Parts: sequence; structure tokens; C-alpha cells
Amino acid sequence: MLGQADGAVPDGTSVFDDELPGVARLDAALLDALRRAATDAEDDGVGFVVHSGWRSPAYQEHLLRDAVAQHGSEEEAARWVATPEASAHVSGDAVDVGPDDAAAWLSAHGAGYGLCQTYGNEPWHYELRPEAIDRGCPPPYADPTEDPRMW
Repeated sequence: MLGQADGAVPDGTSVFDDELPGVARLDAALLDALRRAATDAEDDGVGFVVHSGWRSPAYQEHLLRDAVAQHGSEEEAARWVATPEASAHVSGDAVDVGPDDAAAWLSAHGAGYGLCQTYGNEPWHYELRPEAIDRGCPPPYADPTEDPRMW
């Protein structure tokens, strides 16, 4: 059975919940940027929650199978869930944040921390792009099927 050891996080998980592998196994630079952003957002009255961070390959495969069942095909599921081999969550390089006001705050302020929305169809999915601090975030891909890392 998949659980916290595979990266599942309980509702209300904070970016500071180091005892949870889904947070603790995120890339150190990503986690640092996320924590700095969350602290500053808190000053604006916005709280961050981690809906998903690092995931084991088994957990990612489970999510992919669920997406295929939900969307009816591997092609359609690929718009929402990557394979374990391609997923930035499995490598610890992506985080899904919530609630909506936190994702909106990151959309407006994330570049200053190097945190960029990667996919237009996933306003909650952020990855670290350190060059964004000076240059701004690149435009997001419409969905993961446009991301060359997925090919």
C-alpha cells in the first residue's frame, strides 16, 4: 500500500514538515526557495500547503494508472501525469501547492524566488528556475505533452 513513505502527504501539509518524505525529499534548492516564498506570502496573509512534492516511482505509476482510467487513454492522461521516468516529482524537482490563493501568489511573485509555473493547465505545479530571478519565468507549456523532458 502506498503512503507517506512513497510521498503521499496528508491534508494541510506545510512546506516546513520535514518529517514527511514528500517535503523532505524535495531538491534542497527548491525547498529553500519554496520556504522563503511561503514565509513572505504569510506576511501577505497567504498560507501555502503542499498537495504533492517528491513521489516514489511506485506512487507516480499509481497516479498515472489512475489518470489513464479517468481520462480514457494514455495520450490524454499524459496531459496531467508524467511517467515515473520523466516526472519532476519523482526527482524531487516539482511541488504542487495550494490553496488557490497560494498558487496565485506564486504566479505573481514566484519568479523572484526562481519558482515558476511549468504547465498552463496546472496552476499549482511549480519548479525551480534560478534564472527566473533575473529574467522572469519562461512561459508555461500548455500541458506536459509540450514539455520536451517528457519525450
